[in-house]
Amino acid sequence: MKQTQRLDKILAHVGIGTRSELKRLAKGGAIIVNGVKVKDSGMQVNPDTDLIQVNGETVVYREFVYLMMNKPQGVVSATEDNRDRTVVDLLDAVYKPFDVFPVGRLDKDTEGFLLLTNDGKLTHNLLSPRKHVPKTYYAKVEWEVSEADREAFSQGVTLDDGYETLPGVLKILKTGSEPEGIVSEIELTIMEGKFHQVKRMFQAVGKTVVYLKRLSMGPLALDPNLELGQVRELSADELTVLQNAHELQN
Repeated sequence: MKQTQRLDKILAHVGIGTRSELKRLAKGGAIIVNGVKVKDSGMQVNPDTDLIQVNGETVVYREFVYLMMNKPQGVVSATEDNRDRTVVDLLDAVYKPFDVFPVGRLDKDTEGFLLLTNDGKLTHNLLSPRKHVPKTYYAKVEWEVSEADREAFSQGVTLDDGYETLPGVLKILKTGSEPEGIVSEIELTIMEGKFHQVKRMFQAVGKTVVYLKRLSMGPLALDPNLELGQVRELSADELTVLQNAHELQN
């Protein structure tokens, strides 16, 4: 059986107003449920089956939102921070009532794919070490990344704190000379999300990451049309793929 909820909770959840504001709207006759003006904004309604209108506009209720961001450098993957702008600060005001949070973290100086949602169950599945959800990164690395490095990564490397990583898939794209010296371009797919893991894996083989961008998480890749700092909602197909991915069912 479908669950009913307080009307004011539903409307507040989608950002229409605070409970006190909604009480005033109801008293003014601005809220209509199934064609009937509502005087009690705290009444129980079913958001899936009842037609709710405010000031003549139909309210489309949804519990969860799913956002893809092309995270820029200089912002932190958090909901609030005392010193720096956060990824939540980049969102349009329409998403603020949903209390979304980043799924995992990207370092402040790392760019690329970041998922934000208020769906705790999906977040747990994506971040649980037992699920082994792949994450692919593009990086520029000082000095020449070699076949020996690729082989070491395929076995797993020991980080500076003694942690042994799971095997990773390292693709060497190219190596060339730049003003700062020899730089290799690579892609790396890992199954974990340890603190600064990509940077620390290269430190373990004596090299330094100078640029890092996440390309994908699980089955979803960064939309190439998203500029740095831009956000869009996942499509229905993308959400289905994410929810039904084999990795999340293991």
